[in-house]
Amino acid sequence: MNVDKSDKVYVAGHRGMVGSAILRTLKERGYSNVVFKTSNELDLRNQSAVYDFIGSEKPDAVIIAAAKVGGILANDQYPYQFLHDNLIIQDNLINSSHENDVNKLIFLGSSCIYPKFAEQPMKEDSLLTGALEPTNQWYAVAKIAGVKQCEAIRKQYGRDYISLMPTNLYGPGDNFDLETSHVLPAMIRKFHDAKTRGDAPVTLWGSGTPKREFLYVDDVADAVEFALKRTLSSNLYNVGSGEDLSIKNLAEKIQKMVGHNGPIIWDSEKPDGTPRKLMEVSKLEAEGWKYSVNLDVGIQKTYEWFLKNYNTIREVKFK
Repeated sequence: MNVDKSDKVYVAGHRGMVGSAILRTLKERGYSNVVFKTSNELDLRNQSAVYDFIGSEKPDAVIIAAAKVGGILANDQYPYQFLHDNLIIQDNLINSSHENDVNKLIFLGSSCIYPKFAEQPMKEDSLLTGALEPTNQWYAVAKIAGVKQCEAIRKQYGRDYISLMPTNLYGPGDNFDLETSHVLPAMIRKFHDAKTRGDAPVTLWGSGTPKREFLYVDDVADAVEFALKRTLSSNLYNVGSGEDLSIKNLAEKIQKMVGHNGPIIWDSEKPDGTPRKLMEVSKLEAEGWKYSVNLDVGIQKTYEWFLKNYNTIREVKFK
């Protein structure tokens, strides 16, 4: 099913980094009937409320960017919330969409769905071929369930439900809380704050040797819009740049961009996580999509946004 710019599109999670980028992109490209609700207006954990909302709005397409997300520390401290909340949110949205005859749905997941020691770069068919990374397995299990739920509906009912699995995302609107954020925004915050304290030392987790891939959030929003207006041939696609670098190199890159001149201390007592996470992105490229924002440009844009919004930056606290 191909969505026209006049069709009604519901974006779940429009206030998060990914959802806000999707909303911004759709509006900029002329989608005139985009609907959304804040968490105060619609609790996505409330099954009947979600069902009633989808039933009354009758969207032509649903985009699921709503999720509880966080870095290694948050996943380790709040495993139940990462599993429970994500399972409930996505089930309510996917099932309500299906029950109300929504024929187009895009579910956003994460590269952490793949096994810890998956062959690199990670292909879509690596799913469920090995053990997950323990530090984020709770979030991964929930996202795997969402992928399989969309696949099952697609198989049994023929609905155009697809799953896009982005690599590590960053950009404007990110979470910069040092306890719950991902590695790139956490580094921006740490180096900036250390700079303001006279180039104080910055302590980072692990050895710095793991390699990671990063994608600017506007690129994943572009991939969502790409999938929205096309009927893709498969149910699961990786979304990334296909390029990675070590955490140490990332730290040095951010340190230089921020202008911090103090020492970096690597805390080897803290976990490294998965040794390498690089996405095989040729499947979506074969459909005609490719990323456009390189890492240096993306980090610069993110840091500029961080500086402009420093007093109101998003800090996500978990309970």
